[in-house]
Amino acid sequence: MFERPDSGQSAVLVHIAFGAWDYAEADREFRELASSAGAEVLAHVGGRRKAPDPRYFIGGGKVDEIAAVLADCAAQLVVFNHDLSPSQERNLEKRLGARVLDRAGLILDIFARRARSHEGKLQVELAQLQHLMTRLVRGWSHLDSQKGGIGLRGPGETQLETDRRLLAQRVKTLRRRLHKVRARRGQGRAARRRAQTPVVALVGYTNAGKSTLFNRLTGADIHTADQLFATLDPTLRRVQLPFGGPLILADTVGFIRDLPHELVAAFRATLEETRAADVLLHVSDAADPERRAHTRQVEAVLAEIGAAEVPRIEVCNKIDQLEQRAPRIEYDADGVPCRVWVSAMTGAGIEDLRLALAEFCHRDLIEDTLSLPPQAGWLRSQLYELGAVQHETYAADGKCELQVLISEQDLEQLTAAAGLRMQDIKTAPARRAASAVMATGPDLR
Repeated sequence: MFERPDSGQSAVLVHIAFGAWDYAEADREFRELASSAGAEVLAHVGGRRKAPDPRYFIGGGKVDEIAAVLADCAAQLVVFNHDLSPSQERNLEKRLGARVLDRAGLILDIFARRARSHEGKLQVELAQLQHLMTRLVRGWSHLDSQKGGIGLRGPGETQLETDRRLLAQRVKTLRRRLHKVRARRGQGRAARRRAQTPVVALVGYTNAGKSTLFNRLTGADIHTADQLFATLDPTLRRVQLPFGGPLILADTVGFIRDLPHELVAAFRATLEETRAADVLLHVSDAADPERRAHTRQVEAVLAEIGAAEVPRIEVCNKIDQLEQRAPRIEYDADGVPCRVWVSAMTGAGIEDLRLALAEFCHRDLIEDTLSLPPQAGWLRSQLYELGAVQHETYAADGKCELQVLISEQDLEQLTAAAGLRMQDIKTAPARRAASAVMATGPDLR
């Protein structure tokens, strides 16, 4: 008979190197994950292998080493920085006499601790149940099969099947509820599209400073902390820009190396905000030596959820931790903002970021000055209805002069509908909106 050991907070961490990848950085991140889960780390066991062992994932000698460490420090939990199969977890627990948790289980536990909203809790529970269903047999090994002989014909398969059926029913219920969440979010996205309000989603590696940046841009007060996965629940807020009207900014869950597939699937309703965004703000820690590796991990997750083709602006955050790095906007060969250097903590470069977002989301806007005769009241009212009028004055001859910020296509269509010609009402050459703001507005650069 095999009874699973009781769990606890005191842990031994196990991290084995495979191949030539950066072991030190992965080990540092593993320790942060364990700390974020509330583990009391008593010891760390490392090593190197060419390939995992099919029975224990690690070799028999390494299992004996871990058993000796467990006996010395009286730890209650062994955490692997690797994904273990259900049989490997079971074999290790039987051999070590302690509860064993793999990387996916550790991340799921962190998510369960951090979820606050009803939607977030549903998504985490679904991911946990999907992970558990593959491991259900471990705790029922004494009931795995009915045995022959008097007194040995137990209800093992019946009990196991009952548990699986109950889990399957709960998973079905959670998926149905999350389907309603997806439908509700879809309605919200449709309403924003009808209002022509751009949607910008924050993405990036966990602990890159996304939530701090979100608070700085929106004036919100969502939870921030110097730890992995401090924020799980999606938040949407309106952000005012220097020109072109507001946008909707969405904060999303941070990504990490080897993010469990159960989480990606369960959080699909939330991550759809990323896929449906008009532009992504890819936030990275500019002071992190592993910034490029983390960027590749984020790009891999974006590709997995179908957001690889969404336009993006890179936001290099935490420049306050760098020497000789001033906030600035960088442009690509077409003159479109592609990178902004900021510090969400100090606020340096935030106005640059607002301007870059306005330039990116409203690239088709121009600033024009129009002189409208008194009979052009309909055109004037339409311009006001669109929110295009920035300033209005009246001349002695009764004409009104309007300074407008509008796309050239919309202006031409409205002018033609009013029975007027552009050359008759324009008083100055049009300027691109961003150039106009930088020339006449406050010193944002």
